[in-house]
Amino acid sequence: MKKAIILDLDNTIYPVSSIADHLFNELFNFLDLHIAGEGVEHINNAKEDLKRIPYQKVADKYQFSDLVKSKGLELLNNIEYNRPMQPFDDYKHIREAKITRFLVTTGFTKLQWSKVKMLNIEADFEAIHIVDPELSPLTKKDIFASILEKHNYKPEDVLVIGDDPESEIKAASELGIDTFLYDPENKHPNALVTYRSQNLKDAVAIIA
Repeated sequence: MKKAIILDLDNTIYPVSSIADHLFNELFNFLDLHIAGEGVEHINNAKEDLKRIPYQKVADKYQFSDLVKSKGLELLNNIEYNRPMQPFDDYKHIREAKITRFLVTTGFTKLQWSKVKMLNIEADFEAIHIVDPELSPLTKKDIFASILEKHNYKPEDVLVIGDDPESEIKAASELGIDTFLYDPENKHPNALVTYRSQNLKDAVAIIA
């Protein structure tokens, strides 16, 4: 039986695709103008990655120039999302579970907090931690470790739930914490995880 769960936000509690066009409109237009020389496929791939990977990592992966990278950071660092948002339907199973919950998400502080507020999920969590690479060198792994220490949890007491094998899943695995890959579209069939499912309801069955 688990004592706590740690959840990711983007593509775990809600689908980024549901807000991406509005959220990234200005950034996407900027990229269309400034990396057009790389070709349409290059631009489209970068845009798709931005829906699931932090901007800084996308900028490095697609070798944005220093100017493009800094301008993109400037655009994203100051935006908030203030339109209605809805979590995945199966998030209700997490919300109703009788267990302590923590939210750990990577992104721009102002933007991530605006999503939390529009989703109306702040009260669902014991604590919310935003890993903002622009403000701190701390990683998700660092935050997971601090949660274990602060609350006197052993790794086996906790389950980390997320959608990205290279982010929260990897960080948790390195600490010996069980992982649950939420993969509704079966994008990562070969990922090394403790548990996997296309429905968050199955995570609740594990922690009970």
